[in-house]
Amino acid sequence: MDFFLQLVINGVVVGSIYALVAMGFVIIYKSTSVLNFAQGEFLLVGAYISLMLLVRYKVPFYATVLITLLFAGVLGLLIERLILRPMIGEPVISVIMVTLGLSSILRAIVQGIWGTDTQPYPEIFPSQPVMLGPVPVSRAYLWSMGCVIVLLVLFTLFFKYSRFGIAMRATAFSQQVALSMGISVRFMFALAWAIAAVVSAIGGILLGAMRTGVDQSLALIGLKVLPVVILGGLDSIPGAIIGGLLIGILENLAGGYLDPMFGGGVKEVAPFVILVAILMIKPYGLFGKVHIERV
Repeated sequence: MDFFLQLVINGVVVGSIYALVAMGFVIIYKSTSVLNFAQGEFLLVGAYISLMLLVRYKVPFYATVLITLLFAGVLGLLIERLILRPMIGEPVISVIMVTLGLSSILRAIVQGIWGTDTQPYPEIFPSQPVMLGPVPVSRAYLWSMGCVIVLLVLFTLFFKYSRFGIAMRATAFSQQVALSMGISVRFMFALAWAIAAVVSAIGGILLGAMRTGVDQSLALIGLKVLPVVILGGLDSIPGAIIGGLLIGILENLAGGYLDPMFGGGVKEVAPFVILVAILMIKPYGLFGKVHIERV
């Protein structure tokens, strides 16, 4: 029972970070109808920028977080302005291919600057675990989960009540209607990319602190989060949160119980198996909107 609880707790922590990164996917898709395959690379860039500030320049952790998020926001704005905005009006598949190329470019830049070796991340949180009943839990895990919960609540409130959040929802609903109401659709697109980059950078910082090391494999989180996004529904923020927690827990349970039986590899495949099984029942995901076209 203790082993099961340990797997579930670890799954909730990892799943909450999946949910955070998945929110970046959903924000861009809701605003622009584009699936951004460079989301994992935003996370990678955020992790390495924070590592450089902490190790090379000895910047305090909280200042590091602020500078990293500012950098990520500016990066998102520049990418939207210089690369994605000229693609407005082009077929969606062309824009998706651009994001695939962008992911390769960002990964190559990170590899050229920092190399491919795993680089140790400074210890941010105390190493002494906290006992939750009979289960020891790392303080880094608890802090990460707490930060993610706060951020998810803040972003949910932002989209529901703030002026910009409502404008982004209006743009996602109908760009023509948003324009008729005086909303700058181009500005909403730029804001969506900036927020998505910031969200992924936060995930990169938290993963670096949890894993105590940063390497190129962090970019693969983008692909691992893709089942979360599709499972929850491409345009649903609550779906991204629930899908992230569900995938995180089931992935850890599969790794704990099935990997020893099959010699490994089940943990990596489990999210996609779960995705296929659920989409066979709910093709639009758990919370996705059903689109009906009449001819």
